[in-house]
Parts: sequence; C-alpha cells; structure tokens
Amino acid sequence: MGLSILLAAMFAIQGAEPAPIDAVVLHPFTPQKYTCSEHFEGELPYPGDALGADCAVVGDNGTRRDGASSNADYYSWRQPVLAPFDGEVVATNTNPVTNEPGTLGSPPASFIILRRADGVMVMIGHVREVVVSEGDEVEAGQYMARIGNNGMSTSPHIHIGAWRDETPLQIRWDLRAMGEMRREGWDWPEGVEP
Repeated sequence: MGLSILLAAMFAIQGAEPAPIDAVVLHPFTPQKYTCSEHFEGELPYPGDALGADCAVVGDNGTRRDGASSNADYYSWRQPVLAPFDGEVVATNTNPVTNEPGTLGSPPASFIILRRADGVMVMIGHVREVVVSEGDEVEAGQYMARIGNNGMSTSPHIHIGAWRDETPLQIRWDLRAMGEMRREGWDWPEGVEP
C-alpha cells in the first residue's frame, strides 16, 4: 500500500485532514553558529511552547567543551540573544536562579515576549542579563539579553516559540540574515562587554 493511500485512510478514519501548519521566518537569535531541536506537535501544548524549539550554540565538537562541568563550559553560555523581528517587548520575567548543568530548575524561566505589528508573538526563554523592558521597540537583530540556564533547563540554551492568536507557528530561520551577519561580522553593543 502506498504511503499516500495509507495517510488518506488514516485521515478518513479520524474524520478530517490535518490543518496546514503556519510558519514564521525569524531573524537568527544569535550571531554564533547554532543548532535547534524542535518540539513536535502535541509535545508541549501551550502557546510559546507548541512547535517551539530549544537552541544551543555549537562549537567544533557539539554544544559543550570536552569534560564540561560548569555553565561556562557550554558554547551557549552568555552568548548574545538578538531580537527575532521588528516589534514591541510586551513582557519580561527574571528568574534569578542559575541552574547547575544536569540539574533541572524550577519554572518559570527568565523570558522575553515580543509582538510584531501583524500580531505574531515570540517568547524567548532561559535568558539572562536582559537589557530590554516592557514597552521597548526593538529591531530585528538588536541585542536584548544573553543565553542562560534557568527555569526548567539542564544546560545553557534558549527556548523560542512563536504563535498568532492561539495558533502555534513553526519557526524558520532567516538564513540570509545569518549569512550577512557572518560576512559582515557582529559587534557587541557599545558598553556591553563580551
């Protein structure tokens, strides 16, 4: 039996075809090379979590240095977090506890929630040293915070989720913007030490 026939039979049994998945293209969250593990539909059901991704900066041998035992041994630790689009900061939260690698912390994580003019919302979690506040206007690629390890996290990374109304959006990264940042370089903002 062909795959298309099998899928059609499955959907007929369930009574309907699945709705198409809406996607959003976001500016890369950091100028560093990174990788993301995506949350499949149904894994996390809440806006900001559903269809979201956990992302970490990578080096030559993965996400951490050999023999990693502290947050500083992870390539993500304290790397810049950039705005995903032009928009408004609608909320921030600070969790002052920094987790030890391998130890799951307690929610909520430190986070930034942003809204784009068309109603798309993005939540970026597990951040630290946030420099934006509720009501601030940001531009795509603007420095907002650093990657941390807080909330329900066991290692330095960020969680990023997007939605419009109650509909989760699958995230796509603007790889042209990433190429531009890599070609032209990226500098820390004045007054912010690397």
